[in-house]
Amino acid sequence: MKIRIALVGCGRISVNHIQAIQSLSDYFEWTAVCDVDAVKAEDAAQLTGARPFTSYEKMLDSEKIDAVSICTPSGLHVEHGILAARKGMHVITEKPMATKLTDADRLIRACEQEGVRLFVVKQNRLNSTLQLVKQAIDANRFGRIYMATVNVFWQRPQSYYNAAPWRGTWALDGGAFMNQASHYVDMLEWLIGDVSSVFAMTDTMGREIEAEDTGSAVMRFGNGAIGNMNVTMLTYPKNLEGSLTILGQDGTVVVGGTSVNRIETWEFADQRAEDSLLESVNYNPPSVYGYGHSGYYRNVAQVLLEGAAPLIDGKEGRKSIELLEALYLSAREHREISLPLK
Repeated sequence: MKIRIALVGCGRISVNHIQAIQSLSDYFEWTAVCDVDAVKAEDAAQLTGARPFTSYEKMLDSEKIDAVSICTPSGLHVEHGILAARKGMHVITEKPMATKLTDADRLIRACEQEGVRLFVVKQNRLNSTLQLVKQAIDANRFGRIYMATVNVFWQRPQSYYNAAPWRGTWALDGGAFMNQASHYVDMLEWLIGDVSSVFAMTDTMGREIEAEDTGSAVMRFGNGAIGNMNVTMLTYPKNLEGSLTILGQDGTVVVGGTSVNRIETWEFADQRAEDSLLESVNYNPPSVYGYGHSGYYRNVAQVLLEGAAPLIDGKEGRKSIELLEALYLSAREHREISLPLK
């Protein structure tokens, strides 16, 4: 038995989904692909062998589909997810699952009411470097964690935003934190724990967009650690750094590269067998998306076919949306915001 899968949104990120699903042909079979741009839909159909559509509703009504992978602009994820759920189809949505917390809750409720699964793609959690860091945290090798710092210094030229009018808009995208750094927001909470408060500053300095292209945020975690994120899409002339630094009582780790793909510092008070894996977990990805999509879809298949536990469901995906909403509220109102939001 295979999962009959369809995809909506055949733009930039869809290629990673297509490649991941095709690498798991024992679990998935293509039924349909959809994009309002007929050329993009046809190109995706050529890659997958699936039937192309330009109408999402027509695709849902015409094809036998078990799960829909949603790769449309961020602000459309919720409506597209709810439409699929109402048809009894499982929902796999790219990050962020929503651009507003209330919308994220609507999608979660719809999937619960219809008895379908909601998967939120956070493939960076499966990166080999971060898996090793997570293992060290779970083993309490850091002792008390004092500070965690993330830098996302990337380049998105004006031509990137001009190529798709929805990019950089509040309604459909959000800015550097909501879009490009969304995985890093999730990474911090996944590794360090829930955030209890955040103070942020954002600005639109170099791009003609509605949302921010640059910002910094300081966070207090529930366990007492202090975190900060520095994000910009204005790095000249290309992506420079996507990094994570964790400073603890008994350990210091720096994961660098353009997308946390290389462990640069690994110092602990004790020595363990996994320390010998440092070189083997480093990798050079062709893009900032990494290699985690295949592992993510493998988990989707295991959940739907074998009853396994999902890596990231709707409630887990909601956490980063709440933190992002608090971060933007702080930047607007110039004050520290406590979480959870009321």
